[in-house]
Amino acid sequence: MFGNGMMKKMQAMQEKAEEAKERLNHIKLIGEAKEGAVRIEVNGNGVITDLKWADNLQGEELKQLIITAANRALEQANRTKEMEMAQSAKGIIPGM
Repeated sequence: MFGNGMMKKMQAMQEKAEEAKERLNHIKLIGEAKEGAVRIEVNGNGVITDLKWADNLQGEELKQLIITAANRALEQANRTKEMEMAQSAKGIIPGM
């Protein structure tokens, strides 16, 4: 079904994707809410690596600020991951 050339391209793409995932593990992205009162750090793969908040925050306010900061950080991680994966596919997949 697939020619030998296509299989090699698929294997190369798989290797590039794994390399990209490894690089993404070392990228730190920050999401903040309420002028830095809540700060969440994620890696390029969208894994939360750190969480900090001001001592005076609690209850529902703290919960909402954590959600906001997390969504901001994850949004950055998704964009970064998309760019990294597209870069990995460049030259292997026509039109990328």
